[in-house]
Order: sequence, then structure tokens, then C-alpha cells
Amino acid sequence: MPAGLQIKGRVALVTGANRGIGRSLVDALLARGAGKVYAAARKPEAVADLAATDGGRVVPLRLDITNAADVQRAAAHADDVDLLINNAGVVGHFFGGFEDPSWIDAARQEFETNLLGTLRVSQAFAPVLARQGGGTLVNVSSVAGLVGMAAALTYSSSKAALHSLTQSTRQVLRHQGTFVVGVYPGPVDTDMAAQLTFPKVTAASVADAILDGLEHGLEEIYPDPFARDYGETYAVNPKGLEERIAALSAAD
Repeated sequence: MPAGLQIKGRVALVTGANRGIGRSLVDALLARGAGKVYAAARKPEAVADLAATDGGRVVPLRLDITNAADVQRAAAHADDVDLLINNAGVVGHFFGGFEDPSWIDAARQEFETNLLGTLRVSQAFAPVLARQGGGTLVNVSSVAGLVGMAAALTYSSSKAALHSLTQSTRQVLRHQGTFVVGVYPGPVDTDMAAQLTFPKVTAASVADAILDGLEHGLEEIYPDPFARDYGETYAVNPKGLEERIAALSAAD
């Protein structure tokens, strides 16, 4: 296991920082002594309150990860980042029959953000991290990326693609000393999961668990009990996890 990451003094960038896990990550990073946190969002005014009260450690940053020009500007501006947290993500559609045409539009939106947006940001910031001695890159995925979930057909597929991208990025950036981490939460009490009826954990608890995992040098972080249960099963019996999910879907 690699040596853990010391959060204190780090310069971090969090995408999707305006709400949910992203907002909680900004709070948690500040609480653990991060030197600076770029709070990236499509509408940076949404994090202006943090910037006004944190003593100058939060820097709002306009960043739509689906916009190449935005990403390049962000990388040029935030050229001191040594901890990149790719948190921004979307879900386009929940539930519905397999022939529901809404899945197609949802997939376009989800893959453009969850996969291609994350890749775009990672490509732009890889040289920034290299200049800081390698740094750390974190992709916030989902347990839905470990096993297909019918209720989130295309979201699950986009997160599976992100899981693969995380593994590939780990291989590609190893030469420059970048530590690449995948995070796989279960249901979290955020706007994005409002339609789900599963028991949910708080975004704040997930953010704290993510930073705990970084401080312990983990490459895969399962930040809640639901996620840890799924992660442990996936590690030893991925087909069994698929069958378990299928049984739950059939029961619904």
C-alpha cells in the first residue's frame, strides 16, 4: 500500500463543487488544513459564500467539464494543483422499460459528462500534476459502475466506463508519479439520488471517508457501508454480485 496523502497544505481542485459530495469535499478539505481549494462549478457564484468566509483558501473557478475551452482555461489558471478530484457527474434518467427512448438521450448526457468530461479534465491537469511531483488524481465513480443496475441503465454504464478509465489512467500516469484513486459510493443523500428509495448516507460522511482513504493510501475507496458490502463481494465474486442485483430487480 502506498504511503498516505497528507491533506494539510495541499492545493486541491474539486469539480462539481457547488453541491452534494463536491460541496462537502470542499468543506472537508478545509477542515483538514488544505492550503487552497479551487471550487470548480459551471456557476462559480454558487460557491461564493465559501470564498467569502474561509480566509481566502477557496478560489471559485468557472468550469463546465464538457467544455474544452473552459477546461483549458481552468488548467492554465489553477497551475499549482497537486490534488485533483474529478467529482462532477450527472444522471439523465432513472427507471423505465428497456425500450424507453429516454435512455438514449440520457446516455449521451451521462457519457459526455461522467466519462468524457472526466477524461478531458484529467488530460488537461496531468501536466500540472507532473510539475508538482506527480500529485494525486481522484475519480468519483459509483458502485453502479461495478455491476449493471437496470434502474440506472445508462448511468451505470457510464460509471462502468469511468471505472475502466480510472484503471487505464493509473497505468498511463504511473510514469510521472501520479497516484490515481477510484471512489465508489453507494446511495448518497443528494439531489441526484432524490428518486432512489434506498437508505442513504450523507454527503459529508462520504467526503470524510474519501479523505480518510486518501490519508491511508487506498487506490479504491468504498466510502459507506453499502459500498463496502458491494465492493467486498465484487472483489471475490463479481458474477455473484450481478446475480444479487438481478434478484433485487426481479423482486421489484
